[in-house]
Amino acid sequence: MNEIAPPDPPQSVPLSQPSPTQADAEAAVRTLIRWAGDDPDREGLLDTPARVARSYLEFFHGYSEDPVAILERTFEEVDGYDEIVLLRDIRLESHCEHHMVPIIGRAHVAYLPHRRVVGISKLARVVDAYARRLQIQEKLTAQIANTIQDVLQPLGTAVIIEAAHECMTTRGVHKTGVCMVTSRMLGAFRDDPSTRRELLAMIGQRAPGAMEA
Repeated sequence: MNEIAPPDPPQSVPLSQPSPTQADAEAAVRTLIRWAGDDPDREGLLDTPARVARSYLEFFHGYSEDPVAILERTFEEVDGYDEIVLLRDIRLESHCEHHMVPIIGRAHVAYLPHRRVVGISKLARVVDAYARRLQIQEKLTAQIANTIQDVLQPLGTAVIIEAAHECMTTRGVHKTGVCMVTSRMLGAFRDDPSTRRELLAMIGQRAPGAMEA
């Protein structure tokens, strides 16, 4: 079987040891299968280590993405547009860094342009670049918002994430139907209650801590 090289991690996530090979990853999966109580050499599990290793390349593809580079191409011909730009209901798939189980939900990403805008697909790609890593939702929310604010330098940036955590629904307390909501408001969305209310009305919900007039 041809060996599939893992993605190169970005400089912001230094590794304490050399990156493992595909064979190393498959051996680790075989160990976990044995530890769980099954036989990695039985017919149904023979190809499982390779499948899991390949799936990890997809699950954690964000380590090979540079969110700053994704946002670098912008457009200034906007005919003076200076209202909220919102990309709502972005599908979000991540993994909890504590138990390595899925976090599934949606993200709402908005910014208030200052002379330039970015292609909307880039906003979704930034969400994926950070989500497809081992994460906690609070950090993920802040990373997306901070990067957009730093690179685009808009008048404000807002990120709201709603997600279910399988570390809570399929293990531990086993509480299904629970949704965690986090938000990061920067610039005008933090300082101007009317701008924040307008955003939340566009999303069709209220975020925790939103201020009243």
